[in-house]
Amino acid sequence: MIGAALLLAAAAAAPATEATMDAGAISPRITPIRPHSHIHAGEHAPGEGPIVFDLSYSSDIMGTVAGGLKRRARYLDNLDLVMEVDLEELVGWRGAEMHVYGLYNNGQSISEVVGDAQMVSEMEANAQAFKLYEAWIDQMLAPNLSVRAGIYDLNSEFDMLETATLFVGGAHGMGSDIGMSGRNGPSIFPATGLAARVLYRPAEGWAVRAAVLDGVPGNPDHPSRTSIRLGKGEGALLIGEVEAPAAGGRLLIGHWRYTSSLERFDGVTADGNDGFYLRGEKTLAEDGDRKVDGFFRLGIADKKFNMFDRFASAGIKLGGWVGGRPDDEIGFAVIGAFTSPEYRRANDSERAEMVAEATYRAPLTSWLTVQPNLQYVRNPSADPTIDDAWVLGLRVEMAFRLID
Repeated sequence: MIGAALLLAAAAAAPATEATMDAGAISPRITPIRPHSHIHAGEHAPGEGPIVFDLSYSSDIMGTVAGGLKRRARYLDNLDLVMEVDLEELVGWRGAEMHVYGLYNNGQSISEVVGDAQMVSEMEANAQAFKLYEAWIDQMLAPNLSVRAGIYDLNSEFDMLETATLFVGGAHGMGSDIGMSGRNGPSIFPATGLAARVLYRPAEGWAVRAAVLDGVPGNPDHPSRTSIRLGKGEGALLIGEVEAPAAGGRLLIGHWRYTSSLERFDGVTADGNDGFYLRGEKTLAEDGDRKVDGFFRLGIADKKFNMFDRFASAGIKLGGWVGGRPDDEIGFAVIGAFTSPEYRRANDSERAEMVAEATYRAPLTSWLTVQPNLQYVRNPSADPTIDDAWVLGLRVEMAFRLID
């Protein structure tokens, strides 16, 4: 297996960390290399060279311990190869950066076992594949203005909060109101498409983002391919977002809309699929290494087109609360995705799918992290024939900086 090979190679070459230090010494921070996160995509730390190349491998072992469709476990994994290039430093292209991201996923599904709609693992993909996931260039036009164009993950910058990235459930990345919209979803994992994005930062803590994206990213008939298809009535997804400072934290306010006609639940093809979202995060308490961060999200989508027309989530993350382990994180979060009346009439469904998650992320070395998690799914897929499910999982992450 890929994970076993990486584990053995890393163990042979890993530098000394706290685990190899004197047992009586005070443990300093491990400062792990976090598996590639789009939050930091395109960013170079001081002292790094013009090319940064990261390799990370993440896996979820998850299974239903009660309820759901089946009592069974699944192994999901993700291999990420990410290169960031400072084109100004490398070739003199002023203000330009390049980002190339290759992705392998084994295509396993835990939701086939649980029966849920929102995916209890954010790693779940719809096919086994190795493909080009992102490839874009970002160009600074002015000190506070940039444009980005290429194959692009919308959730790398839009509808994204760092506090929520601790959690394993897929709907904590992007809310299900937009994440499950369109013919093949928006341009997010696991299917991305062409896009152009503008970012303007008018003042400290403020940002205005706008993007136009392929209305049907990838190819729904061939999910294992990186497919770029324009035209054919697919239209575009338009989105705008304002980020604002608020009470020591930050707020995101966004609006999205598809330009093409889509089929409603009553069988009529029509225009107008759109929605709004509001989400925010803030440090709630801090005392030395101990810290409590919180987040929330609210979203609405057009009830005629979307399974979930209302969405709400909230959670807290506790850092530094385990003695001698300042980098460990504990999290508790809940999701409520509410079915539209049109969807219920067409499918005789329940009013909502609800998910609660408890998780604990523990960096063991600078390159290895483990994360046990427990989720309770109430009304999976809002289907009255599926029992509420308890899902137990273990995430293992390995991350390596190969070139810096």
